[in-house]
Amino acid sequence: MFVSVYIKIEAMKVAFCGNDNTSAYNVSAGVLKNVCFVDALNLVPHVFLLFITFPILFIGWGSQSSKVQIHHNTWLHFPGHNLRWILTFTLLFVHVCEIAEGIVSDTRMNSHHLHLFLPAMMGFVAATTAIVYYHNIETSNFPKLLLALFLYWIMAFVTKTIKLIRYCEDGVPLSQLRFCITGIMVILYGLLMAVEINVIRVRKYVFFMNPQKVKPPEDLQDLGVRFLQPFVNLLSKATYWWMNPLIISAHKKPIDLKAIGKLPIAMRALTNYVCLKEAYEEQKDPSNPYLSSQDFFRNVYVLPVLLFLALILQRTFLQASYYVTIETGINLRGALLAMIYNKILRLSTSNLSMGEMTLGQINNLVAIETNQLMWFLFLCPNLWAMPVQIIMGVILLYYLLKESALVGAAVIVLLAPIQYFIATKLAEAQKSTLDYSTERLKKTNEILKGIKLLKLYAWEHIFCTSVEETRTKELKSLKTFALYTSLSIFMNAAIPIAAVLATFVTYEYTNDTTLQPAQAFASLSLFHILVTPLFLLSTVVRFAVKAIISVQKLNEFLLSDEIGEDNWRSAESSVTYESCKKHTGLYTKAINRKHPLRHQLNTYEQSSGRHPRPLEIDDTAIQVTNGYFSWGSGLATLSNINIKIPTGQMTMIVGQVGCGKSSLLLAILGEMQTLEGKVHWNKLPDREGNTGGYFSINETDSSCEATGSRNRYSVAYAAQKPWLLNATVEENIIFGSPFNKQRYKAVTDACSLQPDIDLLPFGDQTEIGERGINLSGGQRQRICVARALYQNTNMVFLDDPFSALDIHLSDHLMQEGILKFLQEDKRTLVLVTHKLQYLPHADWIIAMKDGYVLREGTLKDIQTKDVELYEHWKTLMNRQDQELEKDMETDQTTLERKTLRRAMYPRESKAQLEDEDEEEEEEEEDDDNMSTVMRLRTKMPWKTCWRYLTSGGFFLLFLMIFSKLLKHSVIVAIDYWLARWTSRDNETKASDSTDQKQSYHVAVFSVLCGAGIILCLITSLTVEWMGLTAAKNLHHNLLNKIILGPIRFFDTTPLGLILNRFSADTNIIDQHIPPTLESLTRSTLLCLSAIGMISYATPWFLVTLVPLGVAFYFIQKYFRVASKDLQELDDSTQLPLLCHFSETAEGLTTIRAFRHEARFKQHMLELTDTNNIAYLFLSAANRWLEVRTDYLGACIVLTAAVTSIIYEPDSGFLGLGLLYALTITNYLNWVVRNLADLEVQMGAVKKVNSFLTMESENYEGTMDPSQVPKDWPQEGEIKIENLCVRYENNLKPVLKHVKAYIKPGQKVGICGRTGSGKSSLSLAFFRMVDIFDGRIVIDGIDICKLPLHTLRSRLSIILQDPILFSGSIRFNLDPECKCTDDRLWEALEIAQLKNMVKSLPGGLDAVVTEGGENFSVGQRQLFCLARAFVRKSSILIMDEATASIDMATENILQKVVMTAFVDRTVVTIAHRVHTILTADMVIVMKRGNILENDTPENLLSQEDSIFASFVRADM
Repeated sequence: MFVSVYIKIEAMKVAFCGNDNTSAYNVSAGVLKNVCFVDALNLVPHVFLLFITFPILFIGWGSQSSKVQIHHNTWLHFPGHNLRWILTFTLLFVHVCEIAEGIVSDTRMNSHHLHLFLPAMMGFVAATTAIVYYHNIETSNFPKLLLALFLYWIMAFVTKTIKLIRYCEDGVPLSQLRFCITGIMVILYGLLMAVEINVIRVRKYVFFMNPQKVKPPEDLQDLGVRFLQPFVNLLSKATYWWMNPLIISAHKKPIDLKAIGKLPIAMRALTNYVCLKEAYEEQKDPSNPYLSSQDFFRNVYVLPVLLFLALILQRTFLQASYYVTIETGINLRGALLAMIYNKILRLSTSNLSMGEMTLGQINNLVAIETNQLMWFLFLCPNLWAMPVQIIMGVILLYYLLKESALVGAAVIVLLAPIQYFIATKLAEAQKSTLDYSTERLKKTNEILKGIKLLKLYAWEHIFCTSVEETRTKELKSLKTFALYTSLSIFMNAAIPIAAVLATFVTYEYTNDTTLQPAQAFASLSLFHILVTPLFLLSTVVRFAVKAIISVQKLNEFLLSDEIGEDNWRSAESSVTYESCKKHTGLYTKAINRKHPLRHQLNTYEQSSGRHPRPLEIDDTAIQVTNGYFSWGSGLATLSNINIKIPTGQMTMIVGQVGCGKSSLLLAILGEMQTLEGKVHWNKLPDREGNTGGYFSINETDSSCEATGSRNRYSVAYAAQKPWLLNATVEENIIFGSPFNKQRYKAVTDACSLQPDIDLLPFGDQTEIGERGINLSGGQRQRICVARALYQNTNMVFLDDPFSALDIHLSDHLMQEGILKFLQEDKRTLVLVTHKLQYLPHADWIIAMKDGYVLREGTLKDIQTKDVELYEHWKTLMNRQDQELEKDMETDQTTLERKTLRRAMYPRESKAQLEDEDEEEEEEEEDDDNMSTVMRLRTKMPWKTCWRYLTSGGFFLLFLMIFSKLLKHSVIVAIDYWLARWTSRDNETKASDSTDQKQSYHVAVFSVLCGAGIILCLITSLTVEWMGLTAAKNLHHNLLNKIILGPIRFFDTTPLGLILNRFSADTNIIDQHIPPTLESLTRSTLLCLSAIGMISYATPWFLVTLVPLGVAFYFIQKYFRVASKDLQELDDSTQLPLLCHFSETAEGLTTIRAFRHEARFKQHMLELTDTNNIAYLFLSAANRWLEVRTDYLGACIVLTAAVTSIIYEPDSGFLGLGLLYALTITNYLNWVVRNLADLEVQMGAVKKVNSFLTMESENYEGTMDPSQVPKDWPQEGEIKIENLCVRYENNLKPVLKHVKAYIKPGQKVGICGRTGSGKSSLSLAFFRMVDIFDGRIVIDGIDICKLPLHTLRSRLSIILQDPILFSGSIRFNLDPECKCTDDRLWEALEIAQLKNMVKSLPGGLDAVVTEGGENFSVGQRQLFCLARAFVRKSSILIMDEATASIDMATENILQKVVMTAFVDRTVVTIAHRVHTILTADMVIVMKRGNILENDTPENLLSQEDSIFASFVRADM
């Protein structure tokens, strides 16, 4: 038995130290002198580490591994974290070299010597275990376990040092690889040991009495932070491994804002704003170190591995540098946005009102200039990296091909300026395209807003032609853009071909030796490498120029005028750095009534202005002495102002329009420039006990004190022009104050808002404002007044709050809101008004005239001191009272609510346009269909792609596919020919046959190169042209479809949705899809041709292609879905940010009066961070993809190289295979990126297509237009026979069996409650609704038989909303240009507008702005009357035409109808019943039926008639 064990041991010994050397086990010269023993000794540390760490890893973390992923709040980097990872990776690389060296040495021995490579293998396993072990200790923050690693590094260092000493003693030369490897390892183990000692020194976890406790970063303690790039280990950083859960989860459910969480503190806008403010003019550029490695292996299998590792390293560093620049760019943008916003909050009002700084300019700064700077930072490193790359490329080329290389380099350098020229032309073309598309959008918007009028007047085609004309100009500009884009793509593809041709032909004719494959293919890849930096350099230079311009614009803005600091109220709100660390959760905390949100935010506010000087007079809240105020022009708008505003009382400011009432309020608020004088604010008493019963619930004295101190100098201000936030009604009213149900209800009742709120779909939680529901002027104004009343401030300024309200509402607001609510609260009120009937309620009156104070005092004072003024007021009051008597009780409010009801709930269930996207959303709600939805999310919209391609025309589509395939075939042929040419036998160039061969090779090569260059141009042009044709056809079809669509479609589809198709979606189809499509086809074909060529050169490559293909499929599948979600998040978070900037600029005076700058700043920071985190995740997802595709590319290179060694093809084809393998790395990620982009962009085509399926109105009639008499309808006789009308086939009828007869020239009034079918009847005359039974006969012709255009062009209508289009007055009256000037002047005279129009510059050609904003509502309605008269139709329909105009204009209208239209048939749909008392006949309707039909006199004589009850209610 002993013998057998001995034999086994002997065998083992032999196996470890080899059995060809008897002295292998001889230790007589000393144990350490034996090489085999020293190698065995080197095994000990590795075995020790594995023995210690494996149990800890499996037992300790096996159960917790899943938790580490979720709870990242224990993550902590120990000192020297990154250095440790770098050293360990270097160690692993050296171990690989050691293993390779051991195996190669072992092959030279007679028997196997395990000691040459086994310790190295164990070392590799131990190093891997060490880093895994370290990572787990770090994530659980348990440093004591690092002691095992410390002991391991010491032992490894000692054993390796012994080995190195042994080599030195044996005289092993430096040139031997094993000596170098051992030396490097000693250094590495020494450094790792030093890193470990440093951890002990800093953390004191062992050998010290008091170990240091370190908390993980604040971000990681907040589970809301999901962006982990700054906190993960180096390997995860390089490969974006931490992104895997997010990208894979996108397949299960869409990524939302919750999934991406918050920004880390260091990346937040506030942190970066503080840094930027400290270094306002300094520029910091990120730079990236690149490591170079030296090739010292010559073994054939080592080269592919080295190439693979070099590629992995290069790509990892490249992606890391991209990430660093992008992060820096995002940080800069956040800081700039904060800086711009801070400036906006301090901008002087005159700057904005005088137009020196328009909203458009501010929006441009936010949306364009900050992005320009961000993009410049992204590309910035290229400014120094590219020249280095170019110089290195040229040096290497010269080394390979000598002088001939310079010819090729010269070709590239000479053609580079052309690329720069093309790039600048591209920018110009894009700018002109933008101008035309803005003009086209403006026109389209006007069409959509006035679509009802256009249809009723049959003017659709005139306006449609106008849009098409602008579109033609836009397309012409787009053609230029497309041409330059094609040239740019062509240059990029053609330059390397031209350079290669010039170089190789020169080389062939100038050198004695033939071109070798090594030279040819190395130089070929160098030429490809050279082109990219040159192309990029021109782009970077262009961006640099743009960035300089952006910096100038920003600087100009930051240096513009600010509001005066002399008034303490306008003290700047500065942001402290401490608060920057605390601002994270402020917004999300529940409101604490004892410390309201704004109280918490006081940490931001540090008054830099002076404190108020208390006055002696206790009863004066504000006093202005000797005040001269200007709007920045230097001329005083207000002069010699000496006024006082009594505390706790109501002061009224009255005077004519334009006398400076509003300016006085703004001057007191510090918004105007003070030329002379002072505004004194008295120190008001704290508002304790003055809560009027509304704030007394559960509030302690201290909280009242806090509220008092907070609100003491804040003014609740309601501006003349109502300003709303893009928020809910409730948020607009409470405006950042704590919510108090009692107070809120009291305020909404006082402002009569409850009926309006009840109409909204979500009550007071409905979004209003720019992006929300459009409210009328009166409703907006009442919300603003409610906001001022709700605030718990001492001072309330109301600037003309009654201007947009009718008398009933004004009285209610005065009684309930002002006299009851404010006076009970003992608040100081300043009220600007024109309603003189409220003067008796005033405690103090300030009368103004032409910018100075005419009188000041109580009404009694003025009555005694200025009798003339008092009498003047009395006459004005009487006149106002008379007007009020005429006015209906709640006419305007009823109308506003009616409009709102119409907007909110179109009369029938919305037959919403079925967009495919919406269908998907509905499915998403259904749990059963979840899998279907996920399948839809992961599927490419191939059907939509096919629709897009075919809309460009089949010929262009075929040409594109054919030219693309041909081009890539030729490019492959060029390289294939080069391989054949260089693979011929190395012969001298003496014989004639060789010369002939040479000429033959050169000739074929030249022809192929020429063909390749021409095809490059053809393909780039065909793609762009096809894209343009598709864009042209899609827009044309969309416009015609929309214009000819039924009116019902416009009632049920939001205007913004339709406009989006013409703006954002059309822009994507015009400019984004063609280049994406071109890039996608190019990248895909390049990848396919590369795989084809590698497979041709080395068929064994096909075996490895399967696993690589599977990996690629899954990478692109997961990425596409996640990328789409993140792209949508980025877009959706950008809009609120831009809106917040514009709404702040619009409501600047209100925000400053309320002193809410800090709250708005806080909201802006949150919106910026939300947008930045979405963008950061999007760029991290792109890096995730690129790292993976780059590594896949590296694997392809490795497999191609290894299989070529096994297969041993011709050297030329080997070079060809490797060249293609190297290019594939670049194009793989572009295939996926372009595929993801195309998928998102095809959404635009899908949305446009969904509108193209809509049914148009039936414009054809059964009669031919030529059969209709030219002067029809001549008499104006109307017979309505059994008429039934509905809005759509699937809806209930709105008119049921209506019968009526209207004689020629009769004036008929139709009345009835809302929804009785009055307006539906008026629309039936124009066939705007579906007449499914019965008929309307006008002058003997059934209108259903007439072509629509003919019918509508022969009737006239005046609508309730007066609509004017931008252009001239002439164009608005007669867009068809059929009438003479005399006819137009006659019409204007009848409408009593002649004198007004004559006084305008240009008369009939005077400018009308968009929507007719430069005329009052009354004037606009009179223009519409003139327009109806111009038409000379014998039938006029007035649909509630007097609803939105004042009494005076209404009287004009009535008079004109009675005189100018005396011989025409007039059908009036009544808004006020008294307007139809003079009619010849009255029709009363209810629920789509006619109830009464007789003369007004007869109906009034019947006591029980409905008409009589209407008239009684109207009195």
